This record gives sequence, structure tokens and C-alpha cells, in this order.
Amino acid sequence: MAGLAGARRAAARAGAERGWLLERERQGAARHAVDAERARISRELHDIVSHNVSLMVVQAAAAREVLDAAPADAAAALLAVEAAGRNTMAELRHLLGVLAPLPDGEDELAPQPGLGRLSPLIDRIAFAGMPVEVRISGEPRPLPGGVDLTAYRIIQEALTNALKHGHGGGAEVTVRYAPRYLRVEVLNSGPSVLSGGRPAGRDQQDGRGLLGLRQRVAVYGGELDARRRLGGGFRVRARIPLAPS
Repeated sequence: MAGLAGARRAAARAGAERGWLLERERQGAARHAVDAERARISRELHDIVSHNVSLMVVQAAAAREVLDAAPADAAAALLAVEAAGRNTMAELRHLLGVLAPLPDGEDELAPQPGLGRLSPLIDRIAFAGMPVEVRISGEPRPLPGGVDLTAYRIIQEALTNALKHGHGGGAEVTVRYAPRYLRVEVLNSGPSVLSGGRPAGRDQQDGRGLLGLRQRVAVYGGELDARRRLGGGFRVRARIPLAPS
């Protein structure tokens, strides 16, 4: 009897230990999921706010410079500031709506941006003063939502950086649809120094924004390369694997 009771106690202890280990694994998985979601939200906030606020700063500065000499141009720049502010609010509303569902009766959330909304982005950048040439190769087709959003954010971040640091140069955007991957490339033809002749440092061109993009691309098994060009300017290139069509 004593041996049977001891075996039962040992089995109970083993069961309790297994339960404790399973609970630790569950808690670890939950913490990992929370950390991943926090990182995703942080990347989204950065991309939304950085892009739109940069446009607002550029346009507000342009309005100030021509306010007396060309009031109509100043008014156009201020309209662009207003549009960028409204776009920021719409995207933030979408992000916050994902975190907290809208009450009954409110409008549905707008879709996340993707390559289908590339033209308005290019128009905003061009209106801010940087001409952009776009090339599409291959057969465009619907992309997985996350890949579509990632491709859009790559172009958005690269053009935003070029607008802030290119100082008068233009940009080229290339999107290539291949059977097994999507390639996105943004070239900035501007000088590689900031105004005043000071070289652009790593923090200006390869900060949190590009780090977030690398993390986005890595989720899909892709690669992102960002570097200065020998002739001046900057290049951002990403290759994202796709399921065969």
C-alpha cells in the first residue's frame, strides 16, 4: 500500500510539473505574440506619421517662402498640408480601429494601402517638389494583403527619405511582378550630402524607418538592401517571395 501511495504522489507531482511547464510555454507564447503585435503597430505608426508629417513640413516651408510673392502658390501648398493632415487622420483611424472595433453604426474601416494606391502617393510627393518616374514590369496581379502593404510602405518610406534628404533630385520607382517574387526598387538621383556640404549620416538614411522595413520584408522571407549610390543619391531595393501564380 505504501508503495502504491508513493507512486500516486510521484504521478501527481509529475502531472503538476507538466502543467507548470505547459503554463510557462503558454505565457511565453502569449508574451511573444504581444511583442510581435507591438512591433507591428510601432512600424505602422512610424510609417504613417513620418511620411505625412514630412510632407506637411515641406509644404508648410514652401508656403512660408512664397507667402508674400506668390499667394496662390502658398495657398496651394497649404491645401497640400491640409490633405496630408487628413490622410494622417484617416490612416491613424484605421490603425486604431484595428485595435478597438468601431461602435455599431459607424463607417467601416478603409482598406490598408497597397500598390493600388501608389498613384496618389506619387502625386503627393511630386506636388511637394520631387518628380517621380514609375515603371511597372511583368503582369500585375492581386497580392497577399501583407505583401501589398509592405511594398507600398517600402516605396513610401524611400520616397519620404528622398524628399527630406535629396535636395532637389528626382526619384525612380520600379515594381516588377515575377512568377515567384515581387521586386521593388526606389532610386533617388539627388546629391549624397545635406545642405551646407555635410555628408548625410547613417541616422538620416538608415534609421528606424528602414529597420522597420527590413523587419516587414523578413516576415515574408524577403530581403531589403538600402545604400548610397556612387554617383550620388540613394537606392532601396527589396525582393519579396510570392507563391507561384
